[in-house]
Amino acid sequence: HKSAATQCEMTFTVFLPSKAKKGNEVSSLYYLSGLTCTPDNFITKAGAFAAAEREGIMLIAPDTSPRGVNIEGEDDSYDFGSAAGFYIDATTPKWSTHYNMYTYITQELPQIVEKELPVIPDNKSICGHSMGGHGALTIYLKNPGMYRSVSAFSPICNPTDCPWGKKAFEGYLGPDTEEWKKHDATLLMKAYQGPKTPILIDQGAADDFLEEQLKPEAFAAVCEQVAQPLSLRMQEGYDHSYYFISTFIDDHITFHSTAQGLTK
Repeated sequence: HKSAATQCEMTFTVFLPSKAKKGNEVSSLYYLSGLTCTPDNFITKAGAFAAAEREGIMLIAPDTSPRGVNIEGEDDSYDFGSAAGFYIDATTPKWSTHYNMYTYITQELPQIVEKELPVIPDNKSICGHSMGGHGALTIYLKNPGMYRSVSAFSPICNPTDCPWGKKAFEGYLGPDTEEWKKHDATLLMKAYQGPKTPILIDQGAADDFLEEQLKPEAFAAVCEQVAQPLSLRMQEGYDHSYYFISTFIDDHITFHSTAQGLTK
């Protein structure tokens, strides 16, 4: 579809449970993918269909950036530009016309989904992996009440203090670190005033990116300070891959189903 937010053609993938195919409105789970991913990675690799069918939840997987907008340098590295939109709205002139993934995810995509598909508009949740985990957490925290629940796999929890985040934020937002802080889940949690719905995070203990890039301990420390319920599950032996996600995706879908009032 043509996107007003990104000024280009965008693609997203959807899993429809059989309940929706029979004309019933269902709840939804938005899944935000990580660096290098397309809308197909989660749908083809996560093994989420059985749980989504069981719970009657629609899965919606958007792309990770604008595509084909011909900005110089957009394809030069895996962690910035194409497939690395970081779910923020860029403010630097080079990137601000197209790289508006925050607006796309929070406004434009839900409007399209709610117009074209049988979803219950006010019964949606959000989840993500790595960069997408950052996106899920920050979007949830910046929009209290918009989503029933949030969960993440291996999220970038403190992007103002890691190489991936610093590179993305400087490129998309410029050098003002005060602007960066508006998109850091750990810092946003300090000021969060929304519902204290439990948050679920699964993190592989053998993840090569754990210490340098992800920093879940920083997010967990702030959650404890502000009495935000958090289940941070360190999974021994697991890395950053979709094998990890496919192992625990059933738990996450059940978690969201419970928050949406589907599972008792």
